[in-house]
Amino acid sequence: MAEIATSPTYRRAGGLRRLLERYPFLPALAIVLVLLALNGLFSPNSLSYRSLTGLLSTYMALILLAIAQTYVVYAGDIDLSAGSILSLVNVAIVVLMERWGGGAGAVLLALVIGLLLGLACGLVNGLVVAALRLQAIVATFATSIFFTGLALYILPVAGTPAPTIFWRTYGGRLLGLPFVFYILAGLVVLLLVLGRTRLTTQLLAVGDDQQAAYQTGLPVVSIRIRGYLLCGLFSALAAFCITGDTASGDPLVGGKMTLFSVAAVVLGGSALSGGWGTVVGSLLGALTIGLISSVVFFMGTPSEWQNFVQGLAILVVLMAGVLAGRRARP
Repeated sequence: MAEIATSPTYRRAGGLRRLLERYPFLPALAIVLVLLALNGLFSPNSLSYRSLTGLLSTYMALILLAIAQTYVVYAGDIDLSAGSILSLVNVAIVVLMERWGGGAGAVLLALVIGLLLGLACGLVNGLVVAALRLQAIVATFATSIFFTGLALYILPVAGTPAPTIFWRTYGGRLLGLPFVFYILAGLVVLLLVLGRTRLTTQLLAVGDDQQAAYQTGLPVVSIRIRGYLLCGLFSALAAFCITGDTASGDPLVGGKMTLFSVAAVVLGGSALSGGWGTVVGSLLGALTIGLISSVVFFMGTPSEWQNFVQGLAILVVLMAGVLAGRRARP
């Protein structure tokens, strides 16, 4: 036993484990760097400042939705309605902006209502899952249908344009920098603030062992509801970004984004069973999905094969990320 404990190979493995325990997003970061290199190999222009800015602008909504999903996954829950919340907020703010004239005041008021709507959807999910003790995967699947129905009622047909001031601001520049950089900076600040609150630690404690958390006096139901409230909030923010990127309202725009958000969370190193994860990893996981799509396109893959190749690539990367993540978990 002494020989094994002091062998260089064992020490290296132990050092790697400690490194992954401290920075569980490192496998996701390595995958992103590899994918960036592949993008540059197949299309050197894809690594230009303009192309990378466009990539960030396009996938900012997925980044925010993956972060939204992370907070419920922390507690061992899941939210299959996140994409539907995004769709609902998207059509609601577009319709309100249009009816109120599309001016700056109308845009700001519509965004505030959009945030409140996202929080309301998160509260509904939290109550049915945590307070009524329904299975999260079943309950949020049901609420996703409900939210999609509301979105279709508000805007039955896609295509209503967002006000010019809104999408030009999102895709424009401020003081010489792309506006999406300010969004990213604001997101980083918000995540740092949330990371220093007790809520993040409490969510992880509930996900690690809900019964033990209850026995130590933690308000488990309240904590899980607040996790869903955060999910609703970030889903609304994701809706703002998708609206700015597409410049229109679409009641089905968030359809497949929910599953992409779950995949991004796992790619980022979080455990769907709860108690382990990182929002930085989820951010990188969302970028991974975007970069995989770019690689598949730049490789010249025929259109009829692109979904197949993209799905296969995500599966391979997911397996690699999960295997690496297992080394980090105690």
